[in-house]
Amino acid sequence: MPELPAGSWWEWDVVSSAPELFVLGADFDLSYHHGLELRFHRPVFVQCPEYFLDPVFRAATAAEAERVAGAVGAVGGWPEVVVAFDCNVGEAAPAAGLVAARRLEVVAGVVFRYWRAHLEPGQRRAPWVRPPGE
Repeated sequence: MPELPAGSWWEWDVVSSAPELFVLGADFDLSYHHGLELRFHRPVFVQCPEYFLDPVFRAATAAEAERVAGAVGAVGGWPEVVVAFDCNVGEAAPAAGLVAARRLEVVAGVVFRYWRAHLEPGQRRAPWVRPPGE
């Protein structure tokens, strides 16, 4: 399970779902920025809501491990990281997420979701943010 730095990581969403890198962003409010990223390198299995709240990370169940094993059979080699979680997606029952990847990187730092010309050291813009007029 990922070790998260101290913070209010209540609101989460999928920042990137590229084949080589699956990224979840989190903060207390995702309107303008996120302050935490879970970067799953070379994912082999992803079952995750696009947007969710208050995840509780846990060990994968036997059934979840079996789903990952089925996916891994196609690509070969058991992934180094299997992350399971239960979360709120605004429905009565909680949703479950499951991500298996070759490596997990936990990155803290402000990532702005809007154009900002002058960034301080350690700050970034989200990959989809472009300068005005571009």
